[in-house]
Amino acid sequence: MAKKTNSIWAWHKRVMEQNSLVLTVGIIGVVSIGGIVEIAPLFYLDETIEEVEGVRPYTPLELMGRDIYIREGCYACHSQMIRPLRDEVERYGHFSLAAESMYDRPFQWGSKRTGPDLARVGGKYSDEWHRDHMRDPRSVVPGSIMPAYAFMETTALELDVIAGRMRALQRLGVPYTDEMIDLAVDDVRTQLDPFAADYDAFLERYPGAVVRNFDGNEAMISELDAMIAYLQVLGTLVDFSTYEADADANLR
Repeated sequence: MAKKTNSIWAWHKRVMEQNSLVLTVGIIGVVSIGGIVEIAPLFYLDETIEEVEGVRPYTPLELMGRDIYIREGCYACHSQMIRPLRDEVERYGHFSLAAESMYDRPFQWGSKRTGPDLARVGGKYSDEWHRDHMRDPRSVVPGSIMPAYAFMETTALELDVIAGRMRALQRLGVPYTDEMIDLAVDDVRTQLDPFAADYDAFLERYPGAVVRNFDGNEAMISELDAMIAYLQVLGTLVDFSTYEADADANLR
């Protein structure tokens, strides 16, 4: 057996390690196989994601908050994917479903956690807590190493770019209608005002959306409004008290 093993290693050294062309072809072959295994399932993505009641596209305000979240690199320290492991489920809640990220371009699963997972942070803290956390993270979490984002409170939200971003997502398959895109700026204002005339129609377009002033300042629409609106919706769209998994669906 040892003699056979030695002969295999000798062949490997003679043919593979000492012949750069053969080694290059071998590397390309292995990488190609691995790439196919990773990429091929994506062509059947619609069949692998179970449709879950309650999941909807982001409101214009939530979408802008998500873009700010990405712009500031929040994904580098916070994941949005709870794995189906006992310690994660007990700490963060029900494990993440593929459907919850079906309208994310790009998804925010993350690969590292310096801070806690945010997949179910919606409704966990008050708007006031989030405002204090953005102004000075250590005022609410003494051991936090997160930088302050107080500037968001005084930075006006760029309303003129919202429709274009929604149009781009529409082309990628997110089911925004032309009406939703045309009403994007109005819907931002409506989500911040529970007494808005378009309140009921807004909720028909975006069921389950939280409607209120998020940063406490009615004089302007700030980036902080958008950020808190986004954080407050994370993990809140699926009612897990009534959710039943499809045994044939790929949930992870």
